[in-house]
Amino acid sequence: MKNLFRFLFGLVLILSLTGCATDPEPGSKEHITAVTNQIDENRLLTADESPGDWLSYGKNYKEDRFSSLGQITKFNIDSLGLAWSINLGTKRGIEATPIVVDGIMYVSGPWSVVYAIDARKGELIWTYDPKVPKGHGEKACCDVVNRGVAIYKGMVYVASLDGRLIAINATTGEQYWEVLTVDQSRGYTITGAPRVIDGKVIIGNGGAEYGVRGYISAYDALSGEQLWRFYTVPGNPADGFESKAMEEAAKTWTGEWWKFGGGGTAWDAMAYDPDLNLLYIGVGNGSPWNRDIRSPGGGDNLYLSSIVALDPDDGTYQWHYQTTPGDTWDYTATQHIILADLEIKGTSRKVLMQAPKNGFFYVIDRTNGEFISAEPYVYTNWAKDIDKETGRPVESSFSRYPNMNSEISPSALGGHNWQPMAFNPVTGLVYIPARENGMFYGQPANWKHEEDGRSWNTGSDFDPEKKVHEDLMARRGFGKLIAWDPIKQKEVWNVKQLTPWNAGVLSTRDFVFQGTSEGDFVAYDAVTGEKVWSYPLATGIIAPPITYEIDNVQYITIPVGWGGVMGLWTKFTEQINPGTIYTFALGRNEPMPFFEKKPAQQLVDLDFEATTAQIDHGQKLYLKYCTRCHGGGNLPTGGGSIPNLAYSQPETLNMITQIAGEGVFLEKGMPNFGDRLSKEDIGDIKNYILNDAKERREAQTNSNNEPASSLH
Repeated sequence: MKNLFRFLFGLVLILSLTGCATDPEPGSKEHITAVTNQIDENRLLTADESPGDWLSYGKNYKEDRFSSLGQITKFNIDSLGLAWSINLGTKRGIEATPIVVDGIMYVSGPWSVVYAIDARKGELIWTYDPKVPKGHGEKACCDVVNRGVAIYKGMVYVASLDGRLIAINATTGEQYWEVLTVDQSRGYTITGAPRVIDGKVIIGNGGAEYGVRGYISAYDALSGEQLWRFYTVPGNPADGFESKAMEEAAKTWTGEWWKFGGGGTAWDAMAYDPDLNLLYIGVGNGSPWNRDIRSPGGGDNLYLSSIVALDPDDGTYQWHYQTTPGDTWDYTATQHIILADLEIKGTSRKVLMQAPKNGFFYVIDRTNGEFISAEPYVYTNWAKDIDKETGRPVESSFSRYPNMNSEISPSALGGHNWQPMAFNPVTGLVYIPARENGMFYGQPANWKHEEDGRSWNTGSDFDPEKKVHEDLMARRGFGKLIAWDPIKQKEVWNVKQLTPWNAGVLSTRDFVFQGTSEGDFVAYDAVTGEKVWSYPLATGIIAPPITYEIDNVQYITIPVGWGGVMGLWTKFTEQINPGTIYTFALGRNEPMPFFEKKPAQQLVDLDFEATTAQIDHGQKLYLKYCTRCHGGGNLPTGGGSIPNLAYSQPETLNMITQIAGEGVFLEKGMPNFGDRLSKEDIGDIKNYILNDAKERREAQTNSNNEPASSLH
């Protein structure tokens, strides 16, 4: 009997230790709790040792977005098909990178809503809505998007558009804690994904165009207590400086910049080197854009448009490298930062790589910020070169548009924007979702700082009374996927794309995966750039894909759909299916979900009477209050989730006074301008819209009546 007891006890012990008797059902609450509680410091540090999961925004602390999973190869990719899809019911698209832990997916969408999905089945587990006040959308320069969440010890962390950092129970979707990270009376927003480092949740913010002062903060992941804050630009010297770094930075500013906020918001890029214990952040543009206004005596204006290295333990400054000294073009350095070890001139170097907006690809020594190399990755005319000794740009004579309007490349959209790039250590190439574009900059005839926290303050404008300096070689208006050799600093291959607003990328050993504005999900050969596979998803794509493994099956997931002003380019696609998650695997062939096709666009046609002065006044107001979301002016002609108003339904346009002046569509995200626009102002905007539609109809008629020979 004693031996039998010992045998049974030993058997129970073995089963309990191996988990054979207690493994919970995948997707159950017990399973979710078990797997998410295991995401601690060690799991995040060793993320590459768990290639089946996608544990943070950039996959790992290097943020290289490279997966070693190799089940999908050149020999079987033809059998890659749809495994499942789920529509999240949003009217706007998704820009986020999903997080996946043992088949449990967490992804954020518009208005900072978070979704938990069972990736084995493609079924929704829970939804968390932070209930962002819809009026706050007016402070979002570039739509009400959210680019991702973080996970740590059973909690999911999201930063809301209105500036809260929120901890959510990963199993139930219930809020655990929230802290307010910004002054909500100012023009702050948050769209970026938080990162977790050594038990601290790191988050920045946006809003430089609205007159704010940038900073990045760290909070205790378990309690929400603020642990440190690093300001990126100095405040009013009369109030003292928060740190030695701010005291030094203030020496590079002139005038009374603090009255304009200063800018320098850290709204996207972060990376972390645990061996060096350095956190790298990308810093944005000045407030306002134009240095002649915010810092009239010149100066580099630190730490605008810079990569800054911080001690993540206390947030203290370690070093910086400024990509665009004295920025005056909205050339942020908030673009994706990737860490790698490269052999340069026979020596292994710990480097940091970035393709910021300004058009140059930078390789920087991440141990100390030393400049290694930089070359243009797109057409660039604001600077002729980067000085190899100083690491500073050699600016063109016309670049700061002192007495003229200058066409500058890249434009404020940048040669590369927030869409993540990827580094493949096998090919040694960086894959950049880039764009060729330019725009006119000029000194404004009349400029004043708006302190309402809702109005753009760029300080740069095209003045029709001034002459134009135009670089005739400038190329504008298309995107391209570039394979870039960071050691040789040259392009290896590129694929031209239809629109300049292209999607983020993922790299595996053999492939580069990317969505397109035309609605295709594409795999390119990582070495040659040859298209080897594509799948039509019939809606514009801007989010980056990810890959992961569940039960020995490799999956690839891509969120789709565009929103806001950049969604205007969805005129190139046929269906309305924003906010959908598509997932692919070998040998799968699930049918595409059904979505209604977009109705044919009709230019609005209503009778109106207006003087030229009223139409001109309406145009000025439209450009100030409407263009950023609805298009018009020099932007594309509509078709996104926020339509161009020239294509409004007559009954909708007849309600424009109630919509724009009384806030009847506030819950849909349409701001209430009643405190800034009179009924006469709104009437002039309506007249401008109707006149714009009339001119478009006439242009279409003239185009249709042209003889065939004129088209050659």
